[in-house]
Amino acid sequence: MAYLTLHRQKLTENFEFLKGMFEKHDVSWGVVSKLFCGNRKFLKELIQLGVREIHDSRISNLAKIKELNPEVQTVYIKPVSKRNISKMVMYADVSLNSELNSIRWISEEAVNQGKTHKIIIMVETGDLREGVMGDHLVDFYAQVFDLPNIEIIGLGTNLNCLNGVMPSTDKLIQLSLYKQIIELKFNKTIPWVSAGTSVTIPLMLHKQLPMGINHFRVGETLFFGVDLFEEKVIEGMHGDVFTLFAEIIEMQEKPLLPTGTLAANPQGDVIQIDEKLYGRSSFRAILDIGLLDVDPKYLIPEDGEFEILGASSDMLILNLGENPKKYQVGDTVKFGLKYMGALGILNSSYVDKVVSE
Repeated sequence: MAYLTLHRQKLTENFEFLKGMFEKHDVSWGVVSKLFCGNRKFLKELIQLGVREIHDSRISNLAKIKELNPEVQTVYIKPVSKRNISKMVMYADVSLNSELNSIRWISEEAVNQGKTHKIIIMVETGDLREGVMGDHLVDFYAQVFDLPNIEIIGLGTNLNCLNGVMPSTDKLIQLSLYKQIIELKFNKTIPWVSAGTSVTIPLMLHKQLPMGINHFRVGETLFFGVDLFEEKVIEGMHGDVFTLFAEIIEMQEKPLLPTGTLAANPQGDVIQIDEKLYGRSSFRAILDIGLLDVDPKYLIPEDGEFEILGASSDMLILNLGENPKKYQVGDTVKFGLKYMGALGILNSSYVDKVVSE
């Protein structure tokens, strides 16, 4: 059976790198755990690192975090649906919001549960996902800051989450100015400007982060060590916290081209024939993993001697050429993972998850 390994030491070293960087800049931060898809084994690893603020986009995952350690501050990081507000208030200490009615409903539920719920108001800064438009922000704040059992603890934004708009010093300065305007107008203190995600870290590394940005929400860079501006691993971090192992379940020499009348395959693709390959063959390996688990384009083969030919729902097909490594049935093949690949694997109940040193 295929399995995914989380390398504890590499995760620890990535965490310590980020922790030191944020402490140096006097910036608070929390870990975005949605990649783990609620896997208790991996969530325990985060908590054992000393993480005391965890963000997730699924309420059921926040519930698991509270079960593992009730002292962890949990943050719900997408607009909440009305029917989920009761559960969200129960398991999330903080939520990101951009709708007046939703905050009013959260207030009512927080009163019912006898809790104070903290809120970060999300502001639109150009990527066109969630967020209040800037010219409406003062009026928006005026209608929510004194709602019962609600505490506004920050302004936030998301960039590079939908349309690929990258953070810039100018955009982040604007968000900090919104905070100053609201604090002056309402004589209130807003502790956080939460404009930092993994994609914002390069601005900090290059000393381009505005002074007012004091809170980050980090997932991808913790788990993949990546600089999302330059798309490379940050010096001092690890890009291989995760490794996927898949087993060879068939190994045979076969023609390079299919034979027979061709039509669209189950994915809707029609194979294009390269006539130069007629009469040629290679060793092909079938692995015990498929599209139900991961899209092959998010896999990074650790062995450069083969190519990924394609996949069906439950099988991945490799071209091993002349098979110089002498792979056999029963051998395992290793892959690194891009973010979306790891997300697919972690969301699959068909792939075992293992922690290694």
